[in-house]
Formats: sequence, C-alpha cells, structure tokens
Amino acid sequence: MPQSFHTTRWSLVVRAGRDSSPRSRAALEDLCRLYWYPLYAFVRREGIDPDEAQDLTQSFFASLLERDDLKAVSPDRGKFRAFLRTAMKHFLLNHWRDLRREKRGGGRRVLPLDYEDVESRFAREPSDDVTPDRLFDRQWALTLLDLALRAVEADYRDHGKERLFDLLRSSLTGSDEAVPYHRIAEQLELTEGAVRTAMHRLRKDFGQALRRQAADTLDDDLEPDEEIRLLFEALRSG
Repeated sequence: MPQSFHTTRWSLVVRAGRDSSPRSRAALEDLCRLYWYPLYAFVRREGIDPDEAQDLTQSFFASLLERDDLKAVSPDRGKFRAFLRTAMKHFLLNHWRDLRREKRGGGRRVLPLDYEDVESRFAREPSDDVTPDRLFDRQWALTLLDLALRAVEADYRDHGKERLFDLLRSSLTGSDEAVPYHRIAEQLELTEGAVRTAMHRLRKDFGQALRRQAADTLDDDLEPDEEIRLLFEALRSG
C-alpha cells in the first residue's frame, strides 16, 4: 500500500520557484549538498579534468542559486534528479566558453561541497564505457542508499541500539564479511531467532528510510517505489 509522505523538499522548490522564496532556496541548497557527487561524476565522465570539474560544479550551483534559474522549474519536472542533470547539460552547452575563459565560480564555494579524496572516489567508478548519464544515475542510487543507511544508523544510535546495528549492518548491505547470526546472538546474549527478528526489523526500517530519501527528491504526486526501482536498474547496469 502506498505510503503518504510529508511535503518533499523538491516539491517545495517546484511550487515556490516562481518567487525564489528563502524556504525554497534552503530546500534546494539541502538537496544540492546531498546529491552533488553524482553531478560531479557526470562532469568528470564528460572528459573534464578534476580542477575544472570542481570549478564547473561550483559555477553551476552559483548559477542555480544566485540567479533566476528556479523560475524555469515547472510541475512537469517531477524529479530533482532529472531536473539537475538536464540543467547541467544546458549549463555546459550554453556557458562552456565563458566558463573556460572566466571560470565564473571564481573559486568561491557557493556550497560547502567536500572535494577531499573525491578523485580517489571517482577512480573507483566503472570503466569509461559507462556513459555520463548512466554514471550519474548509478551514483544517485548509491547516494540514496548511503543517506538511508546513515538515517537508520542515527535512529538506532539514538535508541541505544548502535551495537546491534553495527553487527547487522554487513548482512543488510550484502557484504562478504557478514557476521553469522549465531555469532551475533552469542555477542549480544540473544537467541538466534531474536537476531533474525531484529534483522527483519532492520530491513523494514531501512526500506522505509530509503523511500523517505527517494520521496524527498520527487514531486508529491510521484511514487518513490518506482524511482527506487529505476535507480536499482541503474545500479545493475553500471
């Protein structure tokens, strides 16, 4: 049964974009801070060197946040993912020469994006035959998964279940180093059945967190499960 979600950050941006309200700007800044790496990877896969890719990414956000670009947002652009990728493509096409000559970002960090070790991260991406578009969607999906995992971890920590989460995490993520249930049971002084029940709850909590993260990048009328399905397809094809 579809769940109802609070007004998403992206739908807030879409509705308030016409007047660029402070609330819509704050929502857009939050989304950009969370999802900047897929955009950076997209620019890098276009063959642009690391320093220029950083300048271009920051310049893109400067254009998006400091000018009237939000006025172009319309309700039919239901996904922040689609909007951001299309906007960057237009940005590169329309401003390439100016950006190369003037570097509009001027080294100014419009958003506090963490570029530390970003190239070692990019070096772990799939081979160059993966297109910029496919790489963008793949990294978007991985970012979504990471945000959901961190949200669940924070919730378990707040409820004093940090050790349980740490022991079950590898099973949740499908790691080859997953701890067997009987060993977790021994460490926590629980029955193996209780550990299996805890794992079931963790998977449910993670699924709900994933839907919340996906929903926040969609218009209110769109179904997050469909977005998750499409992103998982991008992961499998990456």
